[in-house]
Amino acid sequence: MFGMIKNTIFGNTEETDYKLLSSETKEGVSYEVRRYDGAKYASVSSEGRTFDQVTGELVRKLLVYIGGSNDQGEAMGTTAPVIITVYPRDDGVMSRRLVVSLRIPTNYQVSPPVPIDSAIRIEDRPGMTVYSLQFGGFAGETEYRAEASRLTKTLGETAPFQRKQYFCCTYDPPMKPYGRRNEVWFLQEEP
Repeated sequence: MFGMIKNTIFGNTEETDYKLLSSETKEGVSYEVRRYDGAKYASVSSEGRTFDQVTGELVRKLLVYIGGSNDQGEAMGTTAPVIITVYPRDDGVMSRRLVVSLRIPTNYQVSPPVPIDSAIRIEDRPGMTVYSLQFGGFAGETEYRAEASRLTKTLGETAPFQRKQYFCCTYDPPMKPYGRRNEVWFLQEEP
């Protein structure tokens, strides 16, 4: 537990690198198109509870893992963003299924420590291109849904992105009161 707190408060946060493909503005809404390389992620999932009910608990599990609750007892440092994969219904409401993920820090990508918590799995994710919309403040389900709707309207119905899932991303610890950075990512469909 101390490792988690030390990592979160005193540690440096390693932000996931990406290649900016374009910055665009349509109807007053600015968004980016980015390319992320493939990497290993620690992930934990939940079904049956709402986004706001469960995300804090799942994020804590991942922070405990990278804070030293692993087979090496190694505090790895934190990464950003926390990526929450959600699966919207046809009416835009989030289903009660989600996956919370953190990219494994660069120094541990080759051989990540094994989590003590069996609910956490290490995934090898392929590279991806995303449409990214940034916004501030404290974000929960309502805010992410509103921003996802805004990005959907901005991109239009014919834009090539996956509609069965999207990513809710946060870059800041919960104790940061201002200047917060959140993003909604839509996964671009590959040709």
